[in-house]
Amino acid sequence: MRDSFIRTLISLADKDPRIVLMTGDLGFGVLEEFEARFPQRYFNAGVAEQNLAAVASGLAMEGHVVFTYSIGNFPTLRCLEQLRNDALYHEAPVKVVCIGGGFSYGPLGMSHHATEDLSIMRALPNLTISAPATAFETTQIVEEIARRPGASYLRIERGSPDFVDSGAVPFTFGKARQLREGRDFCVIAAGGITVEAVRAAEQLSALGIQCRVLSMHTLKPFDADTVLRAAAETGGIVTVEENTVIGGLGGAVAEACLEGGVPPRRFHRIGMRDQFSVVVGDQAFLRCHYGMDATAIVSAVQRLLGTADSGERLEALSR
Repeated sequence: MRDSFIRTLISLADKDPRIVLMTGDLGFGVLEEFEARFPQRYFNAGVAEQNLAAVASGLAMEGHVVFTYSIGNFPTLRCLEQLRNDALYHEAPVKVVCIGGGFSYGPLGMSHHATEDLSIMRALPNLTISAPATAFETTQIVEEIARRPGASYLRIERGSPDFVDSGAVPFTFGKARQLREGRDFCVIAAGGITVEAVRAAEQLSALGIQCRVLSMHTLKPFDADTVLRAAAETGGIVTVEENTVIGGLGGAVAEACLEGGVPPRRFHRIGMRDQFSVVVGDQAFLRCHYGMDATAIVSAVQRLLGTADSGERLEALSR
């Protein structure tokens, strides 16, 4: 995803001299081409993220479109006050890019685990929030936020998920993409962990359960209409996010359903509970450890169907 981000940004910067890229003393091996091609529009603020956000806001208020780039929680939580007071309050076009959402930097420990950012950023006014599932979605979102007024938050992975996204499913900013059809159940996911939802749907299909999969690549603005259709048309909804379940994607789905008057038949949120990630390991290990992988999704769907349906059906599907 980060390669798609920088390729797209370079292409846009070729056409738009307002685009500026700022980094917090990282991205070496990723950002060099931008620096070489646009040396007057590339700035390294050093390990000083509060200054990064403040300077970016000043440049943006002077007419630039500024992308800030850092890992994990550093471009968001470490400089939250500067983003809130300088960028968002003034509706400045600061585009905050978090490389390494969720457990992308798992071996570096909880300081580098971005598992609250979606919830906290979602609470801030004047901010669009995106968490693409694939390189294709990343490209589409970068192009969109570069031309949108105001501030944006983009959370991407270091790599790309190992499922093919050819772009055959159309992309519209602010509208969920349906990656799989199904009426028995629906899994709604945001970010790179969407790959686990796709894997789970494939496993559930083998058990006779047809599961709809939605990539909710944009959390603000939020596609309540597609969520309400899923609640009405399927046997239930499970949300999946590499983020706390408090105030994130699961909260947004629940709010949309209840406020829209279409509660799902069954509902469950998969993500971090009210805890810090105190275990160290790679992303796949941590997803498994905290019950966010395909196996956990399959178990949740089976359990929810088994709660309302006959035990015989669940037993038959499990054989």
